[in-house]
Amino acid sequence: MKKLFFLAATMLLTIAAFAETMPANDSRVTYVGRTLVEGTDVSFDWTATYFRIAFSGDKLTMRASETKWDATPEEAATRHNYYSVWIDSPTSAEPYRIVEVTGNNVVIELVDPVYLKKNRRDIHEVIVQKRTEGEQGKTTIHEFATSANGKFYPATPLKERQLEFIGDSYTCGYGIDAPSRKERFSPETENASRSYAAIVSRYFGADYVAIAHSGMGIARNYNSKFKGWWMPDRYLQTFDMDSTQNTRWDATQSDFHPAMTIVYLGANDFSTSLAPKYEDFRKHYYRLFDYIKANYGEEHPILCVATKTHEYLFNYVRDLVNNCGMKNVNYLGYCPAQHLHTDEDLGADVHPNYNGQQKKAYSIIPYIATITGWGLQDMPVK
Repeated sequence: MKKLFFLAATMLLTIAAFAETMPANDSRVTYVGRTLVEGTDVSFDWTATYFRIAFSGDKLTMRASETKWDATPEEAATRHNYYSVWIDSPTSAEPYRIVEVTGNNVVIELVDPVYLKKNRRDIHEVIVQKRTEGEQGKTTIHEFATSANGKFYPATPLKERQLEFIGDSYTCGYGIDAPSRKERFSPETENASRSYAAIVSRYFGADYVAIAHSGMGIARNYNSKFKGWWMPDRYLQTFDMDSTQNTRWDATQSDFHPAMTIVYLGANDFSTSLAPKYEDFRKHYYRLFDYIKANYGEEHPILCVATKTHEYLFNYVRDLVNNCGMKNVNYLGYCPAQHLHTDEDLGADVHPNYNGQQKKAYSIIPYIATITGWGLQDMPVK
């Protein structure tokens, strides 16, 4: 037994000698999104959560574990968590590579060593963003590693401009990468970095957080799924899929302070030829307003987006915004002409593809520019 222990210890020392490591909770890593720190581990599951990490050396890996929320073995087999990776560039619609996080305590290569040999520079910065939503799983990062001749540096801190989005499948990027509206959803076709929220944030050079889950509504979820657990409830959670009181989100403890919150919800409330009563819809929408204002103050601006896919939805949101009695609550209504109809705009399960998401971003950008005072930029929306 002593010989075996000696051999194991020698192997660990040998591995350590060839790597420079950094714990996941190190202050040199910039996380954007709701995370939970336990010891030196950092966990998260909300869609579009991302982090920036700066390093030198000949490799970059992360050691991580994946948790499938309340899933049977059969369900777990269909759930996959994917991440977009960019190196030495800002985020865009096309990542440098895509990686899957799966398994327990696994080492994942974030940057190809061949790239690092070809692109020598003093410091590289990498951005890693969750493409898939919380239902696909929770990721826990344990540590990062580079080569023994490398080093970790402080990554770019939170940007001055910050936005918060609250939404459903459109905000998650559900089915964006599917080639046809007839294709059914799969985790491989979900891509948060191509959603209207990501496009809008890139346009303004802002960091953003997306509190979004497919099928969620204000007072009724798609086909009445998850009764009594709607987006106003999920908004209070650190994890999308964990409703326990132990993991409530505390905005006062966060460095993220958005300039405004965009709420794009309601389509699921009116799905499958059903509709909530106006009183119920109003009560829960106002409850969401209360939570947002409690987080950021009564002057914090809110923009509520509603489409005219259902006449009641359009009128409900317009009426409750006009009569909420709160400061700086605004309304954007899409007319029928702005609803996506053509095949060129649609991906899986008749959800907007990248082209459709760009059109939504074009409609929302002028409102954000006016409300925040950031102004419009002479640049493409992509």
